[in-house]
Amino acid sequence: MQIKNGTLYTQGFFFEPHDLITSGDRIARIAPSGIETGEEVLDASGCYVVPGLVDIHIHGAAGSDLCDGTAQAVDVIASYLGEMGVTSFLGTSMALGEERLTAIFESVRPLVGADRGGAVLRGLNMEGPFFSPEKKGAQAKEHLADPDIGLFDRLFEASGRNVRLVDVAPELPGALPFIEHAARRCWVSLAHTAAGYEQARAGFRAGADHVTHLFNAMPPFGHREPGVVGAAADLAAYVELISDGVHVHPAMVRAVFQLFGAERVCLVSDAMSACGMPDGSYELGGQAVRVEQGRAALADGTIAGSAACLTDCVRRAISFGVPLEDALRAATANPAKSVGLYGEVGSLSEGKRADLLVLDKGLNLKAVVLGGRRIK
Repeated sequence: MQIKNGTLYTQGFFFEPHDLITSGDRIARIAPSGIETGEEVLDASGCYVVPGLVDIHIHGAAGSDLCDGTAQAVDVIASYLGEMGVTSFLGTSMALGEERLTAIFESVRPLVGADRGGAVLRGLNMEGPFFSPEKKGAQAKEHLADPDIGLFDRLFEASGRNVRLVDVAPELPGALPFIEHAARRCWVSLAHTAAGYEQARAGFRAGADHVTHLFNAMPPFGHREPGVVGAAADLAAYVELISDGVHVHPAMVRAVFQLFGAERVCLVSDAMSACGMPDGSYELGGQAVRVEQGRAALADGTIAGSAACLTDCVRRAISFGVPLEDALRAATANPAKSVGLYGEVGSLSEGKRADLLVLDKGLNLKAVVLGGRRIK
């Protein structure tokens, strides 16, 4: 396939008028516009050609959840995401008991990396149970636990060593040796934490390099008590940001890009099963969630994940004033780099998997190419 006449988002994070040629499921060549190859043509005139989006924090969509623990649920999520332009994702778990998590991880293990026609499940984001009760958010309190190396290792093996990201509150007993251990096996993110600045710094020094949904489920960023956000500004390689317009104010979305730089921000959806569904009653981590006007919350009003997909989050970030190039970088290259996927996805580069989107100037999806096949 030859994608012609579009403005291509390059590996250098700017746009140029180039054509892109695929072979099988790979990007074979990026060439100046106007070359004729005899390949099937996808005309991208007047459009942007960008990498498929990479969501490293998503629980579910289209009425299904990773924690349903079935191949059917993963396929439903993957099919919906592919249609929306999200081509790779980390299925994200919740704080649940070991038996339930083991069953979930074992059930999805054969699906990791498999091309089943939709977005590709690239691994797992283990969000919980090693969290502070004080900042549990929508995590079930009865399943929270202090960091436990043995438990993590058992779940890591149950997943087929496919946990790419594990989340932890650094102030909990045993957290620092846990982080040191886990960081040798995957990436570690600080999350659902009441940590102050020094405790968060200690977590980063021990080997954590991410922050999960910045600002949410952590102390505020104060001028005398900078907390996790201040420590992250000093030491984190990457911070997640939910730019759905519910979790974080638009002014703070702009501020995060200014404070951390476009190279350190990972836009994530934190979407749950209500994503792509009408308002109504749903479940997340065994807890009842009500979605009204796009806001998902527990009965007590606590925000419970998002009802927006990553494509929506990118559009909203841009509408908040984030430059197009920066928002795309934060939803493609950065998340891919942050969990070791950049050799395969995250940019339009020769040899990488041919996952790409064609967007019109209004950022509407005109085409989705997944593994060299046009699916939309």
